[in-house]
Amino acid sequence: MKKTPSPEPVTTHGNQPPHHDQEKFAGDLEYYTWFDEACIQDMNYFVKTITGIKSKGIRPDLIGSIIAHYASKWLPDLSGNVSAITTPPPTESVTASVMKKRFFVETLIGILPPEKDSVPCNFLLRLLRTAKMVGANANYLTELENRVAWQLDQASLKELMIPSFSHTSGTLLDVELVTRLVKKFVGLDSEGVKTGAALVKVAKLVDSYLAEAALDGGLTLPVFISLIEALPSYARTTEDGLYRAIDTYLKAHPQVLKQERKELCRLIDSRKLSPEAALHAAQNDRLPVRSIIRVLFTEQTKLSRHVDWSGSLTRSPTNPSGSHYFEQGGSGARCLSKREMNVQQAEIKRLREDVARLQSECSAMHLQVERLLEKKSGGSKGFFRWKRLGLVPSIRGSVSVEEMTNCENGEGFEPQTPGNMKTRLVKGRTPSRWRKSMS
Repeated sequence: MKKTPSPEPVTTHGNQPPHHDQEKFAGDLEYYTWFDEACIQDMNYFVKTITGIKSKGIRPDLIGSIIAHYASKWLPDLSGNVSAITTPPPTESVTASVMKKRFFVETLIGILPPEKDSVPCNFLLRLLRTAKMVGANANYLTELENRVAWQLDQASLKELMIPSFSHTSGTLLDVELVTRLVKKFVGLDSEGVKTGAALVKVAKLVDSYLAEAALDGGLTLPVFISLIEALPSYARTTEDGLYRAIDTYLKAHPQVLKQERKELCRLIDSRKLSPEAALHAAQNDRLPVRSIIRVLFTEQTKLSRHVDWSGSLTRSPTNPSGSHYFEQGGSGARCLSKREMNVQQAEIKRLREDVARLQSECSAMHLQVERLLEKKSGGSKGFFRWKRLGLVPSIRGSVSVEEMTNCENGEGFEPQTPGNMKTRLVKGRTPSRWRKSMS
């Protein structure tokens, strides 16, 4: 194909809008000659054009969009459209095609704007995947990894699932690459460069990636744990995603030893599990018994705190509008919503039903004990019968909670000792009439 001469004075000076009108310039990019066929076929001409655009003070994000547009036209692998990927022509060998792609990828990496966030993160991930596929230079791969790690909170799960192109790796996905990216991002967070919200996004992304990678039968446990521990404990606001990933790994790897299961499940913080996930974990046969007990104990603790919280709510003063508040440190907390109040009332109602059920069962047990004692005592009519001593409470004569409370306060309480019982018997005995004298 005949090479088109470089019309630099025309493309970069004559038709370029003023510097203050960059928005119009961005909207009319298709009009300029750096997107024509001649530019796409000539790499050197494209590099000179990008260099001329940079010298005019164009915004870095606009330059990044130009590079992404050009790259997706020349190399369909970078477009993100699977149907657009084509095979090399029959006349071109596979080695020549790979060498051509490597030169193109390394040239693109070299002309990327140095400013952060100038190129979309998903495009950088596709570029990184292509660079690893064609075997680009290690320096270019390191630079791409640093760029992706800076924008990892903007990545999508689809683009992050980069295959492993190493012959020594036994996994389908490049899990070690994702681990390096996460560790670099966490280093930026510890330096205060990234916000906590960005770290939470990365945690959700990593948990989703773990659930997909766990299906790989060749994924070893140390590599899986290494990616889990790449994030700090405070990054995950909820452990549901991590629990799903670990459960998937245990399901796909039934040969994991018992000690390894304990080590893996120890990474789950049961306090951050939702009620649905905790219920599933309590019934999961793949988890160790210790982990299930820890989940149940955590849920019991949450329930106890909830009951205490509900009781303090009913005893707390109300504001003029009738809404209940907590008093902590002398200052009122937030007002409860209607939904929270309904949940609390339902929980209290359930607890009352449980208490009533336990009381009825306790009464039935007392009745059975009384019947057994009556059978054992038989028909004996001695003075020291247990019932006369008042040591066996009957259901009909059982003391209620209010009577016990009065007894604790000293009202109407009289200890039932043998001496007292004898005194009452003597006092209550009707005196026999004197016999009439026969004289």
